[in-house]
Amino acid sequence: MKSVSAFAVFGLMVAAGFVLAQTADVVLPQDNGPEVIDVSKYPAEIQKAYGLFRTKCSKCHTIARPINTTMSRAEWERYVKRMMHKPNSGISSSDGKKIFDFLIYDQQTRKDPNPGAFFPALSLEEIEKLRQMQRR
Repeated sequence: MKSVSAFAVFGLMVAAGFVLAQTADVVLPQDNGPEVIDVSKYPAEIQKAYGLFRTKCSKCHTIARPINTTMSRAEWERYVKRMMHKPNSGISSSDGKKIFDFLIYDQQTRKDPNPGAFFPALSLEEIEKLRQMQRR
């Protein structure tokens, strides 16, 4: 029973952190980076997915946030799934797959070769610290 309780508490912590990271009232360092990237050399289906990504993902946060964040494949997968379940995201399973494919292609093509130019995903503690600083 203890493991179930610990699991539930962990799940609530992750959910709370996710809400913190996605709220418009906190500005993350990634938000201050470029909001547009050149995808002209990306495959046609990835270029099309970039347009979908820009349209859907800019509803809840700056498009700069994911453009300037590096994550592992598993982290991007969790992130996209969370976004799909946000109220009014309008991201279907099909859209989520296309957005995920874009994010992975971009991660491998643009970010992985030059990791120092991008921000790693922030921890819950880092996000809360930014939130507290921004409230002052």
